[in-house]
Amino acid sequence: MTTAAAGTHEITVLSRLAAEGATGALHGGAGALYLADGAVVHAESPVVPDVGWRLTAGGRLSPEVWEEAVAEGGPGYRAGSFLVEHGRLSRGELELCHLSALFDAAYVLLSPLDGSQRAPERFLKEARHWLGPVRPVPVAMLEAEVRRRRTLLEQAWPWADVDSAPVVPVPGAAAPGPGATRPTCGRLAVLGAADGVRTPAQIARVLGRSVFATLLDVRRLTAEGLVRAPSAAAPPPGDPRPGVSPLPEISLLYRIRDALEAL
Repeated sequence: MTTAAAGTHEITVLSRLAAEGATGALHGGAGALYLADGAVVHAESPVVPDVGWRLTAGGRLSPEVWEEAVAEGGPGYRAGSFLVEHGRLSRGELELCHLSALFDAAYVLLSPLDGSQRAPERFLKEARHWLGPVRPVPVAMLEAEVRRRRTLLEQAWPWADVDSAPVVPVPGAAAPGPGATRPTCGRLAVLGAADGVRTPAQIARVLGRSVFATLLDVRRLTAEGLVRAPSAAAPPPGDPRPGVSPLPEISLLYRIRDALEAL
């Protein structure tokens, strides 16, 4: 089963659980999705930086404060609420970080980066996550976001092999000549962390950033010729898509996005 087909199958499973108003955890080799009354309340994957990693890696919380929240609030499935109630985070900060981690992990779960990974298929009724509900996401909204992200990746570079392969910079390509477009700050960070061994998911963890954003940057870098494409992902002769420069307005949107991510 292809990645797209596997993702479609699991989205169908999610839709059924949503219609049933199910509460529990949908487990697979790439992680788990937690539902409450048919809505997704949490998603986790070992390859995706979780809420704690994002908050501590960015310096918003110290590791000690995060560990305190897990120890004190976790047993009652309310570690997130503990942070807000004790003034460690505002409710808005918690929701923003939680949703970022949820959508990131959900994408990886429903579109496994490694074809050998088993997609979620085992549902444990009434299972709950120690973080506790923060901002439930309707399954229909999650499905739409997963499809949107797949489309963005396909438009950037249509071969998924780069998603799980080591990122290998092309020697000398990162120094464009006069008049050439320089990579944005986000893509420069990815290039800086690329050592020919790390995969996009590993680079995301090193940088403490979204796996999806890193995947997108890697595909764009590949299309720009700054990252070597795996042999299985080499474009067929005469296919112009990867070599076509993005339209000016698309480039502007990319720069705006990268500037916002850097704030």
